[in-house]
Amino acid sequence: MAALAGCGHLSRTFRSALCPFRYGASKLQLHAGIGYPAICANEPLLRRTRALWGSGVVGRHFSSDCGDDLSVRYLEGEDSGIVVLGINRPKAKNAISKNLVKMMAEAVDAVKVNKSVRTVILCSLVPGIFCAGADLKERAKMHPSEVGPFVSKARALMNELGNLPMPTIAAIDGVALGGGLEMALGCDIRTAAFTAKMGLVETKLAIIPGAGGTQRLPRTIGVASAKELIFSGRTVDGTEAKSLGLVSHAVEQNEAGDAAFRKALALAREFIPQGPIAMRMAKLAINRGIEVDLATGLAIEEACYAQVIPTKDRIEGLTAFKEKRPPRYKGE
Repeated sequence: MAALAGCGHLSRTFRSALCPFRYGASKLQLHAGIGYPAICANEPLLRRTRALWGSGVVGRHFSSDCGDDLSVRYLEGEDSGIVVLGINRPKAKNAISKNLVKMMAEAVDAVKVNKSVRTVILCSLVPGIFCAGADLKERAKMHPSEVGPFVSKARALMNELGNLPMPTIAAIDGVALGGGLEMALGCDIRTAAFTAKMGLVETKLAIIPGAGGTQRLPRTIGVASAKELIFSGRTVDGTEAKSLGLVSHAVEQNEAGDAAFRKALALAREFIPQGPIAMRMAKLAINRGIEVDLATGLAIEEACYAQVIPTKDRIEGLTAFKEKRPPRYKGE
């Protein structure tokens, strides 16, 4: 702990990051089954959503309201603890608009303070598209003075997504370009179909990635490979993305077009039985530790470990092991 204590700024920052685990969720906390209305009721899209959500895992039916750019689903039953954020702007290829940024920011804020949420999956409800990047039609109508603030809000959203305390998974079943890939890079883990297309293509428009891409991509695939992709504006498919380390899993696309989502759901189901406080502390230790020297990183790990020692979950884990039964963790 000496290394951590010796760095006043880091110590203060780290203590603030630990606060949610000490004091619990705020009044914004949502409960399972509560979320935004779902997607526009056109038949192809309904077939897509039925395939995405599967049978028996979602507690609410789809709405016919066409005004929702984002669907938020708190899964129930054996999948309780999994939240699915589904982007739904079919006419705009899920392009990032002012309204989508606003809705995603609200959803992320709600999830962040909900202690019952154990894993978040970010996916698309539009076949063949994850997110095509910025809404260029909307951008073209903006005054130059509006562009900077909008990009700042989008960047802040990616940061908030990356700072969620629980594991996050991006399921890329189609095209993820520009800000769409930056959104996926804000997640802890990415799954992709072999047929998916990914790239930071901003240099083709005489701009640069502005929502974290120049920082997160090199941290993910290495500096030289990131420079090559950004300088060329080249896209890669799921197979190449897996070889680069851009995605953790690449899978054969299925008839429903949701293979990456199904892989993400399988991973989420592996995560939710684990101790939720331990999962959050592990993520915090990794995220903070990877940005500092080893000695400071080890001090961060020690501080995070100290947070799990007094928990009821730790005692439950030991008791369940002794009694040879599955543990029943409550996040306490």
